[in-house]
Amino acid sequence: MEYPEQHSEIPEPAAATHNGENHPYPPKFSLPEGKESPWLKSLISLGAYLLLGYYIFPGYKILLLITAIVLIHEMGHFLAMKYFRYSELGIFFIPLLGAYVSGSKREVSQLQSAIILLAGPLPGILIGAALYLADTYLGPLYLLDIPYTRIAWLFILLNLINLLPVYPLDGGQLLNRVFLDEESIWSRAFILLSVAALAWFSFSMYRSTGNHFYFILLFFPVMIFLRSMGDRKLVSLEKKIEEAGINADTEYEDLPDADYWRIRDILVQEHPSFSDLQAGPPYSYSGKEEKVMLTIQSLLHRHLIQDLSLAGKLLVFLLWAAGIATPWLLDMDLSFFSRFR
Repeated sequence: MEYPEQHSEIPEPAAATHNGENHPYPPKFSLPEGKESPWLKSLISLGAYLLLGYYIFPGYKILLLITAIVLIHEMGHFLAMKYFRYSELGIFFIPLLGAYVSGSKREVSQLQSAIILLAGPLPGILIGAALYLADTYLGPLYLLDIPYTRIAWLFILLNLINLLPVYPLDGGQLLNRVFLDEESIWSRAFILLSVAALAWFSFSMYRSTGNHFYFILLFFPVMIFLRSMGDRKLVSLEKKIEEAGINADTEYEDLPDADYWRIRDILVQEHPSFSDLQAGPPYSYSGKEEKVMLTIQSLLHRHLIQDLSLAGKLLVFLLWAAGIATPWLLDMDLSFFSRFR
């Protein structure tokens, strides 16, 4: 959402000094009161997800079932992030592709990240296992005329896919966050391999099935590649900010107004998205100010707390491996996989 010029709404600026010159720095940008709730966007995305799914899935019962599985998965992530006090939380659905939970936190813990990432797929796999065992020993059982066995397979399959060690799936993020240094060349190589693997899977599935649906999966490698390019640009901007003597190791709320406008000037000079804005002085808001604010927030340093011991990492690995091995641990009929080709 773009905002109009707000010169008349700027409070009386305070005089700030930089390099011996006095410049009036307005307060750093903050979102206006009554901004659209993230939950409204969540409901809109859910509506689009259901509407498009209605024309894709063979029946509304399967659509509702898959939507419920996706929602349970994302609620696991959401509740874990809420427990660890992430801010600006919201669940957003991507038609035909799934959903994701959005949230922010400056100090990110390895342990918390592992719990958050596993809190999505593991509950769904446990539900699927319980339904499968109930149908095996008490069945046959049905829900909405769908056999418990099929529901169990959907719960396990969709969540098991999310545990695969491919970025940006939960398993890939778990590997990158817990077992690789996110700033290392190994992490970057892993992400590039994930991009290649996703692209290969999309093309190979299309060639073997002739189903154009698999081209939709190219959305993920394209977005990862674009994000990777954006991250490289952010690293360059971080160096410029450091060279300017600006302390970026702070919360946005604690960032001095003068530093906000000095970082903004760097964005205007170095970032292509803001090249059409005017650097100060004089300093004034623009129609892109919310985007400027979000970019500045992303440039403030995040801290990854390395709080997982070797024993903790081993436990995380065993939980991940148990989730992956669920169909074999339950001795399930693996021919069910062939129905999804």
